[in-house]
Amino acid sequence: MGTEEELLFRNFQRLKRYIFDDEKVSTTTSREQQKTESSVEKCFDRFEQIMFTNPRLTQIFRLEHQYYLDAMLRRLPSNYECLDSSRAWCVYWILQAAQLLSFNFDDQTLDHVVQFLSKCRTPTGGFGGGPGQYAHLAPTYAAVNSLCIIGSEQAYRAIDRPTLVQFLFSVRDADGSFRLHVDGETDVRGAYCAISCAKLLNLPEPVIKELFAGTGDWIAQCQTYEGGFGGAPGLEAHGGYTFCGIAGLALLNEADKCDRQALLKWTLRRQMRYEGGFQGRTNKLVDGCYSFWVGATIPITQATLSGVDKQMEHTLFDVEALQEYILLCCQKQNGGLIDKPGKPQDLYHTCYTLSGVSIAQHSECANSPQVLGDTINELLPTHPLFNVPPKSVAAARSHFSNSNDTEFSGKDSPSKKES
Repeated sequence: MGTEEELLFRNFQRLKRYIFDDEKVSTTTSREQQKTESSVEKCFDRFEQIMFTNPRLTQIFRLEHQYYLDAMLRRLPSNYECLDSSRAWCVYWILQAAQLLSFNFDDQTLDHVVQFLSKCRTPTGGFGGGPGQYAHLAPTYAAVNSLCIIGSEQAYRAIDRPTLVQFLFSVRDADGSFRLHVDGETDVRGAYCAISCAKLLNLPEPVIKELFAGTGDWIAQCQTYEGGFGGAPGLEAHGGYTFCGIAGLALLNEADKCDRQALLKWTLRRQMRYEGGFQGRTNKLVDGCYSFWVGATIPITQATLSGVDKQMEHTLFDVEALQEYILLCCQKQNGGLIDKPGKPQDLYHTCYTLSGVSIAQHSECANSPQVLGDTINELLPTHPLFNVPPKSVAAARSHFSNSNDTEFSGKDSPSKKES
């Protein structure tokens, strides 16, 4: 697709030839696929029937999503009680989605967010999912991203890099893999979260080298025969783990340790021909969150190959179809975005569906924004490796580069400190 071509909605009547054919062998999997396609078909048919009388159907419901995010940041509903250990994640999902929509919270609200995240920081380093909870790599990633998105001096001060480094060493295994918490499970999410935090906070190169010795080799072992990455060596390829694998390798400049051609083929096959969105695993259903997890994996992989294959000038997945699926099938009229038609809105899918739209519009492999529908649909770009605004990445790395001499100069290696 040329970058100057206008993006158009697909011909939905012609698309019906791609509807799933179970070849007269009905299974649980085939029935779920047919049910999902039926719900998507209703969205497509409704769009064709009223597209000329309701132009809002081609728009992102920007104000409604902003109201939803604002309300959720100020008070989570009772059904979020089960996510008590993920409150740092809720903050990140809200702040990232709001940034993409060009929505800024007032300074007082952001100060309260910083104060809350500071209470999630543990004395031993790292962040827990909520105040008083154990340090865990996943909410540490979410908290660091959130504080860097805010980007104020108060937010940066809420990150104690020396104790954070000690925490990272405490969950590192000898083979370079990372546990999500002390004595916890090991998977590629842990490695990615550790790498992302270290790079975003611009830790000194000697610390990076020691902390991630062998990590690239361990991540590469997570790649499966299909081409994607599993959570650990020997596990099934999965869209979320695949993103963590290639993003972690790219941040370490070790992407050549995996089979990138096989990876690219696997990720491209995850885009559903009829629905337009991505599935997360082979023979699974479309899901809005993989708009980012798989959608970002493709340009990351292309970028690591660009020095080898000069023909990869544009994003290789169908950016029209992905935006179409999210616009027509994943938006709630009262705000928030969803997995697939019929599901309730939630913060996780709001963040990652919008992040996927941003990737589709602003992929680094494209020369100009590729926006489907109304021009107001253009979102701000997100950094494909961190999933925070590129300006936040630059500002954080610049800020912390000035702190390396004072925080780490003359100190023993954190790995040699007594536990």
